[in-house]
Amino acid sequence: MEFKRVVVTGMGIICPVGNSPEEAWANAANGVSGAEYIPEFEKAGLKVTIGAPVKNFDAEAFMGRREYRRTDRVTHFGLYASTQALEDSGIDLSKEDPYEFGVVMGTGIGGIQSLIDGIVGVLEKGPNSVSPLLLPMMLPDSPAGKIAIDLGLRGPNMSIATACATGNNCIGEAFEIIRRGAATMMMAGSNEAGMVQLAVASLANMQALSRRNHDPKAASRPFSADRDGFLIAEGAAALVLEELEHAKARGARIYAEVTGYGSTCDAYHVTAPLENGEGAQEAMRRALRSAGLRPEDIDYINAHGTSTPLNDVSETRAIKAVFGEHAYRVPISSTKSVTGHLMGSAGSVEAVFSIQAICHQFIPPTINLDVPDPECDLNYTPHVGVPAEITHVMSNSFGFGGHNAVLIFSKYTD
Repeated sequence: MEFKRVVVTGMGIICPVGNSPEEAWANAANGVSGAEYIPEFEKAGLKVTIGAPVKNFDAEAFMGRREYRRTDRVTHFGLYASTQALEDSGIDLSKEDPYEFGVVMGTGIGGIQSLIDGIVGVLEKGPNSVSPLLLPMMLPDSPAGKIAIDLGLRGPNMSIATACATGNNCIGEAFEIIRRGAATMMMAGSNEAGMVQLAVASLANMQALSRRNHDPKAASRPFSADRDGFLIAEGAAALVLEELEHAKARGARIYAEVTGYGSTCDAYHVTAPLENGEGAQEAMRRALRSAGLRPEDIDYINAHGTSTPLNDVSETRAIKAVFGEHAYRVPISSTKSVTGHLMGSAGSVEAVFSIQAICHQFIPPTINLDVPDPECDLNYTPHVGVPAEITHVMSNSFGFGGHNAVLIFSKYTD
């Protein structure tokens, strides 16, 4: 079977450091943090009172009052990013077969605030208070369905939920759908609106979140010896993936090519990664084989780099195992140091940054890396980003449940 080549022709994003690819990239590249104090968390008595929210976004103005009230925040984010990506692609839907354009838009948690509101309502006011739209508002596949409905995309449509690996799995599976000829175009990405008190309380009790409440912008500090957990964040990102010949025929601007994808499971623990990163290693190896590349061909790694004690060491060990001596030469960074951890949406946001790194030939920094962990001794591009010649970028995402998903983006050449 001859596989088709897949390119990226559109990008959309809404995240703590910007609501467009240009704005978000500028802040990530310059190390501008999206973290802040969250008064509502403190009023609720939470141990963690910081996070990285989306800013300057009026969902009601974007969607209209009726649709805004009938959908959860997670859908607001996903639809915004996808609409932006479609406009950016320049695709004229009136000239396309709608059955050749699909959607893979995932989420780690789904419409959790709608679910919470429904539970509170039924307990305090009784069953008649529950919205008849509660289920479609909370379901993980609702953003994918809403995107298809509003944009008129009738191809393969699904939502993937693999916790913090969701974004990479969605992009990777959409890539495979086009590669095997099951669709010509795909909207691929993920959305998350899990910055709610219930989730923060659980993650804080798990000791997964940073408690650097006095200094929010310094809380996310991947690979630093004094890291104490991740910074919770929210948002969405979407890519328009397109079969190469179709993109060329319509004169599309091509940002990058998707060349590799690997996916595995640790089958070890629901929250902790394998200490030696074995599952992550295999996902990276499979992505390299998929792309037909050697480890030394990778010019930059956008690390999962959550700022948790376990993940950062495990990922470092995995990179060393796969890349050998090249592990000490290849530049690495964690853009979660500026965005915080968008959980299910992390991979798709980082995909945008990985593609922008190719377009701008620039490696964004890992900020707050003040005290390097001796066990994390690779080049994590501390504090300040650097220009570089970049042809191939690897982007890692790993999630609760042992999910590992790795993408490779490459500079497009005809």
